[in-house]
Amino acid sequence: MVLTPSAIAAIAYGLLALVGGIIGYRQAGSQASLISGGISGVLLLLSGILQAAGIPWARGLAALITGALVVVFIMRWIKTRKPMPALLMIVAGLASLFVMGFIL
Repeated sequence: MVLTPSAIAAIAYGLLALVGGIIGYRQAGSQASLISGGISGVLLLLSGILQAAGIPWARGLAALITGALVVVFIMRWIKTRKPMPALLMIVAGLASLFVMGFIL
């Protein structure tokens, strides 16, 4: 197993999504945050592990999930105008996509 920068970015963003979902649930009682953060976080962690194991499609899966989260949080930020957690997830997601090689 080789931890590439792309795998590390997927794992880091996955942890951020997972922890964010838990925090959203604890602070606001949002089951949607818990479920979406949990599912996307676990899928990102899995894709990072699969990337490290040399599975070629795992990088695309991580980019797809990360891109979807960026879009969701852009829409959330536009709707609520609350910078947290939207801006954190947008910036971290774009940085992850850059490291994964999907943004130049």
